[in-house]
Amino acid sequence: MYNKEKVFEELTKVMHSDNIKRDELLRDHLYTKLGGRADFFLTPTTYEEVQNIVKLSNKVDVPFTLLGNGSNLIVKDGGIRGIVLHLKNFKDIKATDQLIVAQSGAAIIDVSRRALAEKLSGLEFACGIPGTVGGALFMNAGAYGGEIKDVLDYCHVVDRDGNLVKRTAAELELDYRHSNISEKGDIVLEATFSLQPGVYEDIKAIMDDLTDKRESKQPLEYPSCGSVFKRPPGYFAGKLIQDSELQGTNFGGAEVSTKHAGFIVNKDNATATDYISLIEHVQKTVKEKFDVELEREVRIIGEDLD
Repeated sequence: MYNKEKVFEELTKVMHSDNIKRDELLRDHLYTKLGGRADFFLTPTTYEEVQNIVKLSNKVDVPFTLLGNGSNLIVKDGGIRGIVLHLKNFKDIKATDQLIVAQSGAAIIDVSRRALAEKLSGLEFACGIPGTVGGALFMNAGAYGGEIKDVLDYCHVVDRDGNLVKRTAAELELDYRHSNISEKGDIVLEATFSLQPGVYEDIKAIMDDLTDKRESKQPLEYPSCGSVFKRPPGYFAGKLIQDSELQGTNFGGAEVSTKHAGFIVNKDNATATDYISLIEHVQKTVKEKFDVELEREVRIIGEDLD
């Protein structure tokens, strides 16, 4: 176990103490409203601070975790040990010609809206994805036939050694709900999207249509981690769950949505344990009924509650 006082002292040397919180409850910062406490919750304001935090983590051998807004993530009730880095202060979005440069903490929905304002086409699919730019790259987020790899040109990251590095889209090995960002230990700082000129009214019509579809079909009135499972080959996860008569099933405050079977919602102050137990129940039931393995799309991290 590391010396928390020593780590705190070292952290104050590389970033402002106002942006260092101790024993911070993570559910207050995450879209799912799930998760225990972080030993250190850091919200840097410059790229240099991010680099220095990574170097410090390596130097003092303290565990390090990067969080976005948690729209595709479950943090366990025991929280996360060591340093948790949250890039909520990095929200700038800039447009130049047919390029949009967005920092990792910006909502990908806001980037799609900026593209609309600039009359640029290509990000319409992202108008309803509730994640950040960093999270969207991390999982190659997609919806309604589009995905990040279709529009990403390159990004700037801090690597596991604290170096600032440029990576092309090809170098990220983007695939269905996957990139190599996690394997490399990269922290995305900003992304550059290459789009196509379009007609404002046409782009807006597509976005309005996708928004209507999303609002009519998805349980947006409750916190959730979005679509819980990847699409099994030859099937639809939601249809399998629906046909297993699992909609409305509750574990504590977590429920299989009655509006969209592919979603599990935090309906009544659910714990992460509730959520994970319900996911496992759904997987077991679908396997027994249809002999299909449902693979989680949502990530689960952190410690169990003692």
